[in-house]
Amino acid sequence: MSFFAVLFALLIEQVKPLPRDNPVHHLLVSWVAWTGRHFDAGKPRHAWVVWGVGVVGPSLLVCAVWWWVRQYTLIGALVLNVVMLYLTLGFRQFSHFFTDIREALTRGDEIEARRLLAEWRHLDASELPRTELLRHVIEHSLLAAHRHVFGVFFWFVVLAALGLGPLGAVFYRMAEFASRYWGYRQRALDAPSNEGLLAVARLAFNWIDHVPARLTAFGFAVVGNFEEAVAGWRRDAALWRHANEGIILAAAAGAVGVQLGGTAAPGVTPDRSKTFASGVETDHASAEGSTPGVAPQLGHLQSVVALVWRSVVLWLLLLALLSLANVIG
Repeated sequence: MSFFAVLFALLIEQVKPLPRDNPVHHLLVSWVAWTGRHFDAGKPRHAWVVWGVGVVGPSLLVCAVWWWVRQYTLIGALVLNVVMLYLTLGFRQFSHFFTDIREALTRGDEIEARRLLAEWRHLDASELPRTELLRHVIEHSLLAAHRHVFGVFFWFVVLAALGLGPLGAVFYRMAEFASRYWGYRQRALDAPSNEGLLAVARLAFNWIDHVPARLTAFGFAVVGNFEEAVAGWRRDAALWRHANEGIILAAAAGAVGVQLGGTAAPGVTPDRSKTFASGVETDHASAEGSTPGVAPQLGHLQSVVALVWRSVVLWLLLLALLSLANVIG
């Protein structure tokens, strides 16, 4: 059932993607903000209460509904899995920005490309030179592909195998959204009343994302240049402040042969405040803390897309084989 649920969700999303401004996103924003207003009393322990209510609560609710539906009809349970995956998993939730930026760069409109990157990631990209602009687009796209596809895929498959239906997909998406929401609140709006909210959300998501990040990096290595990807993983992952991000980006850089990282635009995501100015030193990296490889070019955007899709096919084939073995066994 897991294989068909993921396959159907991906196919439906390609035909009818969620629009940029959709009710589900507004509902998530309202829900996470509501939990902060009503369960945060300013003490450190309340940050975990807010996170538990905001992330675990919806996940358990969806799981309970799935269990109730499953008692009456397996087809209904499959449909619910597909619906929840459609809402939580898929490229089209972020790829419109990637596509629009690539088209702008193709026609030479770097001003529009910078504007789109700023709109997408809520950062100031007005001073980025072309190479750094491409570098940021590649990095953000790789991380978005992991968080919108591979991370959700992993948690859905693992918890579905334990009989918990779409709980894993909802749990991962809510945890990722909570860390992103409180980070945005602190950076772009105002710091939340309890500064521990952001720390707790990031810490929890780092734990949740620990295994999926490494599996994503492994997938990139298998479908790309394996030796360079593994070497980059071991050598360059520490260049980034956040370990999970560093592993994914270092492996992808080696798999494609592109130079990622650098000193431009410190403080943006991927967070470079520690990484390239005062982070871990390495004798193998070049270009002031970048990974080895060719400087980003427009053609690398297509290479990254191909890398991600090959990795999707790899994991789908593996899931199909596991499902077949389970049926035969």
